Amino acid sequence: MKPMTVLDRRVMRDEKIKQIKEGRTVYAESPELIRLIKRGIDKENLHVIYEKTDGGCWFIPNEKK
Repeated sequence: MKPMTVLDRRVMRDEKIKQIKEGRTVYAESPELIRLIKRGIDKENLHVIYEKTDGGCWFIPNEKK
């Protein structure tokens, strides 16, 4: 199995940020992908609830501002 490259993670981050903007809940397992998504959320000034689990993190859009 080929390891995921940084570019792949950024593409995945962009897709997940897009889904959050559409009001969809997303999940990430990789600590690196979670970090990238959180940075993207901060940059976009999105309102999101974080639910950490043993296996990863849920990102739940929060309409309340």
